[in-house]
Amino acid sequence: MQRILIVEDEEAIAEGVAYNLRREGFDVRVAVDGPSGLSMIESGWPTLVLLDLMLPGMGGMEVCRRARQRSNVPILMLTAKNTETDKVVGLSVGADDFVTKPFSIAELVARIHAILRRAQSAEVAPEVLSHGDLLMDLGRHVVTLKDKQIQLSPKEFDLLRALMENRGRVLTRQLLLDRVWGEDTYIDSKTVDVHVRWLRQKVEEDPSHPRFIQTVRSVGYRFGD
Repeated sequence: MQRILIVEDEEAIAEGVAYNLRREGFDVRVAVDGPSGLSMIESGWPTLVLLDLMLPGMGGMEVCRRARQRSNVPILMLTAKNTETDKVVGLSVGADDFVTKPFSIAELVARIHAILRRAQSAEVAPEVLSHGDLLMDLGRHVVTLKDKQIQLSPKEFDLLRALMENRGRVLTRQLLLDRVWGEDTYIDSKTVDVHVRWLRQKVEEDPSHPRFIQTVRSVGYRFGD
């Protein structure tokens, strides 16, 4: 069953949307402010988030921005505003789509199903990840740069895969630790920095000016040039 989190402080709207979505077969929970909504997103429970723009405690834009540092969950923003600026800013911080109030339940459900279909398609991982002349064959567990094979340790391979699969998205050190080393492993975040340095020595032509693995100061790393 798909799990939908509604982050909405207007009780009538939240209850009405939750009621109708449950009738559609969704498992639904409601958060009434930004901080509690963010906490539930970071817990990994929802498979999709309906996020109001105007929230107490923390606005929807900030919730979305912070959520994107740790989660790929699809986010559909609910907003009373209908300006191009709001949509551009929302998409830039990681929203997948917008619905402007007032909206019909039929429209909302259609948007939800469309986003979930896209998300499920994206989960089908390709056999080969590529960026320019850097190729990563997941099936054969082989990495090549300019047609020359690069020898990576298992952790270096997993780290590069995590970065390439999230191209353009900033991944925090903690998120990389969880994905590559496991959530129950108690390792200092500097371990990520050390492995990134080793990885750059192998995949970057000039490790001091990396083209692929970029540092986002005080946050983590992003793959892309």
